Amino acid sequence: MQKYKIFGKKQNGCRLALLLLCLLGAVSGRAQSDVNVVDEVVWVVGDDPILLSEVEDVVMQAKTHNATVERCKIPEQLAVQKLYLHQAAIDSVEVSESDIITAVNEQINYYTQVYGSKENFEAMAHQSVQQVRENMLRTERDRQLIRQEQYKLTENVKVTPAEVREYFKDLPADSLPLIATQVEVQIITRQPQPTRDEISRVEETLREYARRVNEGESEFSTLARFYSEDAGSARNGGELDYMGKGQLVPEFANVAFALNDPKKVSKVVRTEFGYHIIQLIDKMGDRVKVRHILLKPQIPDSAYTLRLELLDSIAADIRAGKYTFEEGATKLSDDKDTKNNKGLLSYNEGGLPTSRFKMDELNADVAKVVEKLEVGQISEPFIMTNAKGYKVCAIVKLKNRIDEHRASMTEDFQVLHDVVYDKRCEEKLQKWVKEKIKNTYVRIKPEWRACDFEFDGWIKQ
Repeated sequence: MQKYKIFGKKQNGCRLALLLLCLLGAVSGRAQSDVNVVDEVVWVVGDDPILLSEVEDVVMQAKTHNATVERCKIPEQLAVQKLYLHQAAIDSVEVSESDIITAVNEQINYYTQVYGSKENFEAMAHQSVQQVRENMLRTERDRQLIRQEQYKLTENVKVTPAEVREYFKDLPADSLPLIATQVEVQIITRQPQPTRDEISRVEETLREYARRVNEGESEFSTLARFYSEDAGSARNGGELDYMGKGQLVPEFANVAFALNDPKKVSKVVRTEFGYHIIQLIDKMGDRVKVRHILLKPQIPDSAYTLRLELLDSIAADIRAGKYTFEEGATKLSDDKDTKNNKGLLSYNEGGLPTSRFKMDELNADVAKVVEKLEVGQISEPFIMTNAKGYKVCAIVKLKNRIDEHRASMTEDFQVLHDVVYDKRCEEKLQKWVKEKIKNTYVRIKPEWRACDFEFDGWIKQ
């Protein structure tokens, strides 16, 4: 299974408006239109066509978000995406399948909560959650490839403190960036564990699947489609893309790279994601292509009740002054990512650690609780779904709230630095796109040529 990146951590690099060109379908991928469109090619970029149906999909998706888009400009946005994706293929850019799946799961969890239920979400999207997931996975994969290629193109961009001061020195105060309300949050979690009998049941089930494949009774891919709990790969028969060892969690990688016979199935492998069996498909240099089946032990409701009661007792002890929240997090929390930081949630912003989150950057379950807290207040115990898809019990403390304000050079230098840095990155990318257009075959249908394009050079003389 691929490595998992902690929710809330941000990669270093430019946060650019160009990233918004990636298939606007944050909810439904390719939304279902009520009108059947006879498809046609409206643009060709290199060897890639841009279809009228793609344009109409983006229009529908924008309506879903109550956003306004200029229909005439959509093919250009899709064309710029194709330029980046083509370059990413040339540069052999790789993205982690696990990061893609994690991002999609977070989006689906968020929208399910926003619309109140899975059924409401499906009604809004005009698709089943599984269809939405498949579309989102394609969209997210392209988005991450484009982002990684943009990082590669801008990796040498540097901005000095003197440049930041020079950029902002003559700007009026009301032109400075507006910093949205931010919070600092501490957390203590307790994760219910499955019983030994339940773990044995899962392991025995996987051994039975392995036996059926090894003895020729069943195809591994068929079993994966029916039974694997890794939704991202199950639809493909459990198949994962070619992966380097560093892209996989160690326990999974050690077994996957030790396989030599594609006809045989591995022993049961335990990782942080659950329990797996693995089958080799192919090896290519230092990369391996496998399929797997993932099962997760079931945990009874009573186990969650016990953890909630324990957290309620911990919160009561903290309120009574028996120990501090920081001491509780260090000694009692299951959350390995925060317990050594006194429970404080944090991430990397522009290469520097920060504990300040905007509300929409927090885990959705945590944000719902935090928005009702006063500074210094400890929440009641609640159940949250973490980025791995597991339900855990938690209490949180609102350590600090920084109200919305205009950025200052003393308090928000990193924000101001990022503004200048992003501007320099965008300038470099704009220049790259213009050069790429000059050397790319482009054909546009006559009725689409009168648009007010952002970039010159699309229409070849």
